[in-house]
Amino acid sequence: MSTRIPVAVLGATGAVGQAFVRQLAGHPWFVIAEVGASERSVGKRYADAARWLEGTLPAEVAALEVLPCTPEAIRSPIVFSALDSGVAGDAEPAFARAGRLVLSNAKNFRMADDVPLVIPEVNAAHLGLLATQQRTRGWSGAIVTNANCATTVMAAALAPLHEAFEVRQVLAVTMQAVSGAGYPGVASLDILGNVIPFINDEEPKIEQELGKLLGRTDGTAVRHADIVVSAHANRVPVEHGHTVCLSVGFARRPSVEEALQVLRSWTGDTVVQGLPSAALPSLIVRDESDRPQPRRDVMSGRGMATVIGRVRDDQLLHLRLVAMSHNVVRGAAGGSVLNAELLVSRGLVHRETGALQLATLTSTTFARPESA
Repeated sequence: MSTRIPVAVLGATGAVGQAFVRQLAGHPWFVIAEVGASERSVGKRYADAARWLEGTLPAEVAALEVLPCTPEAIRSPIVFSALDSGVAGDAEPAFARAGRLVLSNAKNFRMADDVPLVIPEVNAAHLGLLATQQRTRGWSGAIVTNANCATTVMAAALAPLHEAFEVRQVLAVTMQAVSGAGYPGVASLDILGNVIPFINDEEPKIEQELGKLLGRTDGTAVRHADIVVSAHANRVPVEHGHTVCLSVGFARRPSVEEALQVLRSWTGDTVVQGLPSAALPSLIVRDESDRPQPRRDVMSGRGMATVIGRVRDDQLLHLRLVAMSHNVVRGAAGGSVLNAELLVSRGLVHRETGALQLATLTSTTFARPESA
């Protein structure tokens, strides 16, 4: 691309907002032109407003003035939203009405029928819902959401197995990192040497989102996969990396060898390959009996890969396995950036101006090259 598209980060001072800044700093297609945050930060230099949590604050954003999170103040055509759900419900539609493309990490619109809930390697075709969204809501812009961070781990691990054997039941026990609670997050005296067997709203999100992610679309609606999910969500004293232990039942029971062959050969939707943030492979199968482990595996594929291990028979359902990925990179900021890259690469966002051009959307826009 001869020029980089200007983008904005909303909620830029928080933990996920900072992850967006790290993910976008030096990006070959996008340049951070604006940052927005709450009223207490507005008017400050970003370097002064953000208590920087990890690594070095990128010099290209340090001097940016923090702006209000309104479409009148922020003019970039692409907006990455790390807003809290209490604010996102009003702010994100305001940007979409004003013609902006909103890549949202918030939960507010994930389950709306006309809003794509997307993990690009798994269900890129769901972005075809954007034309319906604009038509039904009267927006000139659009909202695209990424999934809950724990559901992202599960969907990435189960997508190849669902495609091959049709997932019917899932029992999921999560061990979720403290970074998933934002900053300052969980009090140290609550989490050190402890496991907290409750994360507010987490289990319903996991149980609802998986069926939409693994469902099929005709471009106007998603037919949710017929999967029963039972989730137990736990916060554990790990910095980054959500681990999920899964027991899975299928329409056709696979052997362990069949399941491993499917998982090892999975490349994800080929329309994603070659995008700047994409991991190749996006799914890594470990043979060691004690992997995956967040400390050793969380940055696989620059934090964008999902790592799977301990695939074995299950006496209750059919198979057991363990999956892990980086909750802030793969499960939040990196996932949204990859969604934006996919839209640009398929011609739905103008490569020079960043403007939405959904008139180019056709039935083959997200078809895999071998079947297009």
